[in-house]
Amino acid sequence: MANPGYNGMWLPQDRDPRMQETQTKGELACPVGYLEHYRATLELKCRGLTPEQLGTRSVPPSNMSLLGLVRHMARVEQSWFRRVIEGQMDLPRHFQDEAFDGGFNWPGEVDEALVDEARALWREEVEHAREVLAGTTLDTLVDVHGKPSEVRDLIVHMIEEYARHCGHADLIRECIDGRAGQ
Repeated sequence: MANPGYNGMWLPQDRDPRMQETQTKGELACPVGYLEHYRATLELKCRGLTPEQLGTRSVPPSNMSLLGLVRHMARVEQSWFRRVIEGQMDLPRHFQDEAFDGGFNWPGEVDEALVDEARALWREEVEHAREVLAGTTLDTLVDVHGKPSEVRDLIVHMIEEYARHCGHADLIRECIDGRAGQ
């Protein structure tokens, strides 16, 4: 097989962890499948880079980076699944300090420990979200800013959040080493 997409920088279909053996079926499985696809995409965008590359800011004046996106998505996962769906509103949000800008900023230099901490936190929140979703239904009502909302709406919001940020991640990664798409 010839090099797939963008001069061989795409994974071959048989090595892409996002490719499913069978079609997703079911009212909950379908949107959760899309959510998992975008989670895997963010992970792929960060794979194989040094801490310095992960901390590389996009374009001025933006402070967005791949590391910042991982930290930000840990915060988003925690907020929707622990705080909103589980009702743990008194739980302090990750990176709440204004200086951390929702996870996009961090104290000190980027090093392996900071990257490992961010990845572990994100993976922990993703795993917890999976457990929450396994124990709920799409029509479960939760309180969002004083108004009832269905879990269905929150999953769609998470898909939208990941889709937007995976687009950012794609552009940032392309600036770092030319890897684009997928």
